[in-house]
This record gives sequence, structure tokens and C-alpha cells, in this order.
Amino acid sequence: MAKERLQAYYQAELAVLSGQEYRIGTRTLRRADLSEIRKAISELERQVQQLENQAAGNRSARARRIVIRDL
Repeated sequence: MAKERLQAYYQAELAVLSGQEYRIGTRTLRRADLSEIRKAISELERQVQQLENQAAGNRSARARRIVIRDL
């Protein structure tokens, strides 16, 4: 779910970068604040990284020993 939200914020950033304000008829609309979007992206990237690290930490590492014998 965090990755989906992060993807949405990336799309929002692209939309803001393509044009901060736009007009529909006589109305002028302004997109979200770019600094807020980037702050949310940083936070979500950190959360995704933590979740991935936790998932990797839950996997048990296996050590194997090989004994070479000359028969």
C-alpha cells in the first residue's frame, strides 16, 4: 500500500512540474504545493525502505558447511 501511495505522489509531482496553475473557463486552479509533495515522497520512500528491510530481516539466513572428502 505504501508503494501505491508513493507512486501516486510521483504522479502528482509530475503533474505539478508540468504546470502549477491551469484554467478552466474563467476559473484558475492551482495544483498542490510542490514542497509538500516532495516532503511526502521522502517520508514514503523512507517507510517503504523500512518495510523492505523488515521483510528481509524476517528471512532466516542459512549457513551451509561443505566438507570436501577425498575418497
